[in-house]
Amino acid sequence: MTRPSAWLVAACLLSVYVIWGTTYFAIKVGIEGSPPFFLIGTRFMVAGGLLLAWQLLRGRAMPTASQWRGATLVGFLLLVVGNGAVAVAEHWVSSGATVALISVMPLATALWSGAFGEWPQRLEWGAIVLGGIGAAVMLMGRDLQASLLGTMVILFGTASWSLGTVLARRVDIPHGPTGFGAEMLTAGALALAVSAVLGEQWVLPHSPRIWWAWAYLVLFGSMVAFSAYRFLVERVSPTLATTYAYVNPPVALFVGWWLGNESFTANTLLGLPIVLVSIALQAWIQARGLRRARVVAS
Repeated sequence: MTRPSAWLVAACLLSVYVIWGTTYFAIKVGIEGSPPFFLIGTRFMVAGGLLLAWQLLRGRAMPTASQWRGATLVGFLLLVVGNGAVAVAEHWVSSGATVALISVMPLATALWSGAFGEWPQRLEWGAIVLGGIGAAVMLMGRDLQASLLGTMVILFGTASWSLGTVLARRVDIPHGPTGFGAEMLTAGALALAVSAVLGEQWVLPHSPRIWWAWAYLVLFGSMVAFSAYRFLVERVSPTLATTYAYVNPPVALFVGWWLGNESFTANTLLGLPIVLVSIALQAWIQARGLRRARVVAS
């Protein structure tokens, strides 16, 4: 696999940082008119189907049976359990509490990586802790309105998402849009199955506001940002790929303040520089590792 350019990695990181920070509000709007797993299922079925159709038009080969199994496993962990936990929990938990809890994602990913024999470097641990401190400062003093049940659901989803991130580098999945589309399509089908088992009502919303939220989640949250995230997972360290969990809080809080009349405090301005230093440190660690790999290879 060719090494990506620094500009492409930066563009993918920026996409995940900004777009996923806005999807918390879109999910909050979407579940006003659709049950959570029905929303997830339709969202990813459409996004995954469009990506695979585009690949077929380009003459790309579809996944093998083994690759479909790998895509199903990763899609289930990331999108059905991980994303589903967020959609379910936002019935009881504020968007601020949601992004606060998800900021533990890099730590969870580091622990799963260690379980598979790839512990982060000492400097990476320092960057993880620094990012966690920055996220805590941004959300300090905010009324998170979190329930115990909602907190447990989000933490369970975070554990599942981080496990899926680590396994995505270890199972047989096609690289690029074909693999991303397969993960979303299978996850969408599984989410609809979960929706049916739970007895959710499959009723299409009537509000244009909810339709706009759904379309935004399909196009930007899924096709653009999820593809960018999976690209990063394939080509950079998991800890760098999951730094979105540090940046999503201020983005989500700003969007909630702008569109949803939620509060926006000065703590965000205090914690954001700490988060940015953490991300810069992890990016430097990643770049240093690539330089060393090139020297060894030469």
